[in-house]
Amino acid sequence: MSTEIFSDVDKYIGDLFVRADHDLDAVTKFNEDAGIPKWDISATQGKLLQVLAHMCSAKKILEIGTLGAYSTIWLAKSLPVDGSLITIEVDPRYAQVSGRNIERAGLSNIVEIRIGDALDVLPILAAEGKGPFDMIFIDADKPPYAEYLQWALKLSRPGTVIVADNVIRDGKVLDEDSADEAVRGVQRFNRLLANTPNVTATIIQSIGAKTHDGMAIAVVR
Repeated sequence: MSTEIFSDVDKYIGDLFVRADHDLDAVTKFNEDAGIPKWDISATQGKLLQVLAHMCSAKKILEIGTLGAYSTIWLAKSLPVDGSLITIEVDPRYAQVSGRNIERAGLSNIVEIRIGDALDVLPILAAEGKGPFDMIFIDADKPPYAEYLQWALKLSRPGTVIVADNVIRDGKVLDEDSADEAVRGVQRFNRLLANTPNVTATIIQSIGAKTHDGMAIAVVR
């Protein structure tokens, strides 16, 4: 089977369910012009995040890994007028670009960018009493994914939805002897998630515009 069909089906889904959005189109163009790496989720994955946010009636969202704020804006647009989203970005340049994108989308009153290493910022959020969050999206550097999950659980409540992207990595997670730190990081994450007693979780494989990968989806019990 040609791999073209995967992108074609992704486009078919997007044409049906993803409405044209000037703000998101502008983010894509602005990020490309600014030299931001093309690591964003796809439009259909953005719509999935919105669906999940609505399903859990999210009013407070935490995002670990902002990049150029493409996923941030998808999530922020799912929030009610009194909702809030905190997103963490380690790279000051990416954070600056993200801030412009968020401001252009008219979401500065909803979204707060915290700049710094997530493992430094997450304890600060906990100490400030920012949790519990209704939804947490993890899409950052892969080696500390398990540690991000541990903090996500600390900042959760029963009913919190936790989503983590890139946990299949073209099937490389099957290689138990992998020397790739990103692969080893998501392997640790997947094992920890599977063995955490107070969550119900699974991984959805995705094959489409973003090639072969997957998202972990969990609900805290």
